[in-house]
Amino acid sequence: VQLQASGGGFVQAGGSLRLSCVASARTFNIYNMGWFRQAPGKEREFVATISRTGGSISYSDPVKGRFTISRDNTKNTVYLQMNGLNPEDTAVYYCAADQYYTGRYTGNYDYWGQGTLVTVSS
Repeated sequence: VQLQASGGGFVQAGGSLRLSCVASARTFNIYNMGWFRQAPGKEREFVATISRTGGSISYSDPVKGRFTISRDNTKNTVYLQMNGLNPEDTAVYYCAADQYYTGRYTGNYDYWGQGTLVTVSS
């Protein structure tokens, strides 16, 4: 499956952005989806994950309460609504998909998008 992330940009601290990730798969609803991010000089880290039907969702502690992951299986799309952004959220954001895994370890996801850059100024 191919993943195309979009929606990144430049925003001031306290602002909001919504990221989208469109999948090419005809059977999008068999994939668990995740969002990850990688800041300059740092390892890629988990942000949020959502199960195939959306019934199970989890977030990393730094984004809990500010970010919301959701999906629309009719549009083959997963979203990440990001509110209350701060400079520490600056990173390239990646979406990932896996048919069987829905956790926070990057190595367990089979498919990755190309990333979209989010820059938050103070």
